[in-house]
Amino acid sequence: MTLSIRWPRLVLITLIAAIGVGAFGALGIWQLQRLQWKRDLIARVDSRIHADPLPAPGPGAWPAITAEKDEYRRVSLTGRFVDDDVLIYTPSDYGPADWVLTPLARDDGTIVLINRGLVPEELARAGDYARETGPVTVTGLLRMSEDHGWLFSRENNPEQQKWYRRDIGSITAARGYEMAAPYFVDQKLNDPQAWPRGGQTVVRFRNAHLGYALTWFALAAVVMVGYGLVLASHRVTPLDPGR
Repeated sequence: MTLSIRWPRLVLITLIAAIGVGAFGALGIWQLQRLQWKRDLIARVDSRIHADPLPAPGPGAWPAITAEKDEYRRVSLTGRFVDDDVLIYTPSDYGPADWVLTPLARDDGTIVLINRGLVPEELARAGDYARETGPVTVTGLLRMSEDHGWLFSRENNPEQQKWYRRDIGSITAARGYEMAAPYFVDQKLNDPQAWPRGGQTVVRFRNAHLGYALTWFALAAVVMVGYGLVLASHRVTPLDPGR
């Protein structure tokens, strides 16, 4: 038995199908654009971490620093470490550990926080790790301040000097550093047996955009197939004014 479908209902079904196909298709195209953006980002970062180091940005360049164009850039800078380490708790491959951020005083009077690397928490809290005195030249990767916490992360407590993320603005303000860079530098690995252990930067970007795009396109196809089945299973008739 062939069913009939009245024109107003057909218009409504067609409108819903068009919106579904259009929306899912647009989301798929957006994910393809995101895929290209992510691939470009990965290529840019890869070129930065393998490039020759450049001088770390000075105060004049600080306002223009952005994650998109500057993060993970290899930099070098010279100065003297200030004996004012900041320990920032983090889980690690070594178990509970601390990042050791040490202020580096430069000749121009500015401060740059150097992430010298990881130290197992017990050693870090006991101060049982190497320190450097005298002029030093640091080479590493420029990193942006971790101003916002992640899911389930604990909040920094500047009043009690307890830190759980590398929020450079809060740290330098709590320590009273007025001319401090808005970024920090992850120092490269110098001694694989010593603590702090540098070179721990994880450069990894999740790239699932192609899978998302295929999912959205598949949903658009499902809507199209469903619409076709609806039309095929009904006999379309004009609206009967007498009904």
